[in-house]
Amino acid sequence: MLKKLMRLVFTLVGGIIGYGAFLLTKYLLTISDIGPGRGFTQWQQIGAAIVFVIIFALLFFRLTPSVKRQSQKMARNIESDLQSYSTNELIAGITGLVTGLLIAFLISQIYAGIEVDYLPTVLTVLTYLLLGYLGVVVATKKGKEGLAALMSARKATASSGKSKKQSDATPKILDTSVIIDGRISDIMKTGFIEGNIVIPEFVLVELRHIADSSDSLKRNRGRRGLDVLNKIQSEYGVEIYNTTGEKSLDEIPEVDVKLLKLAQIMNGKVVTNDFNLNKVASIKGVEVLNINELANTLKPVVLPGEDMSLFLVKEGKENNQAVAYLDDGTMIVVEDGRRHIGKTIEVTVTSVLQTSAGRMIFGKPARK
Repeated sequence: MLKKLMRLVFTLVGGIIGYGAFLLTKYLLTISDIGPGRGFTQWQQIGAAIVFVIIFALLFFRLTPSVKRQSQKMARNIESDLQSYSTNELIAGITGLVTGLLIAFLISQIYAGIEVDYLPTVLTVLTYLLLGYLGVVVATKKGKEGLAALMSARKATASSGKSKKQSDATPKILDTSVIIDGRISDIMKTGFIEGNIVIPEFVLVELRHIADSSDSLKRNRGRRGLDVLNKIQSEYGVEIYNTTGEKSLDEIPEVDVKLLKLAQIMNGKVVTNDFNLNKVASIKGVEVLNINELANTLKPVVLPGEDMSLFLVKEGKENNQAVAYLDDGTMIVVEDGRRHIGKTIEVTVTSVLQTSAGRMIFGKPARK
């Protein structure tokens, strides 16, 4: 029933347009001195009008299914485009459009004094189109930053002094590796990290994919990461940052590149223990907080000539060497210590070697 009604409406619209086309043709013939009064009787004009109406009505009758399909396709495209925009972007765009049209209305009043035919109308239409477009573009580009600043200001006003300090600090964006590592939870517990902790939605998706992996090692790592994430959310109230509204991120397939792009958008810092990501971030100009570098920095200082009590665990690579470990995992190679394996002895530090992987300490049994 609805299809038939729609087809009837389109047919009537086609007939009306056909009659309008007849009137336009009649007007053009009149101004060209071949008017209906010169060879066309009233009945001929009525017949011509009926022909125009029938032709256009039949044309629209036949085109109704095609127009319907194209309209549905256009509606789906518009719906898809609207879903890719966040609510803030839509509000900003509408506000910008209204503002641009108001400014265009004020400017168009100037054109009323122009006495050239059709020029005021053309200038008015162009002004409305230009300022309406500029209003939408400027509002969507800058409106997001303005709304973010406004929300930050409201949060800062409503929160305590501690949360105010956090809102002023740079956002810290966690990557997948640092969540799986788990030490970030202990660092957050100490309060050394200030500012908002951001966990992007695509990081959660990657963690879920790792947890569903067929490889047992990857699967265990992914599940550990999800456990750490649940702990961070429950103890510190960290929320997952929704990135579906960021169209620039949707076009990037790699998670690490998305992470750096998000840091540039939010003017934040990336928290990671991925050495390669650290290098790429330095090229992109993004600041990074590396958990491994922090751990190496906090290791106790050991100087050559210092004595310490160590338990020798196993043999070293070279002949007559033994290996011991400090509480933080630092390896100590003890020369001439092979015969003391399995014992706790006093060791004198001879040298300390700093490498990209960490520190290595060399020593020998202390003289009694």
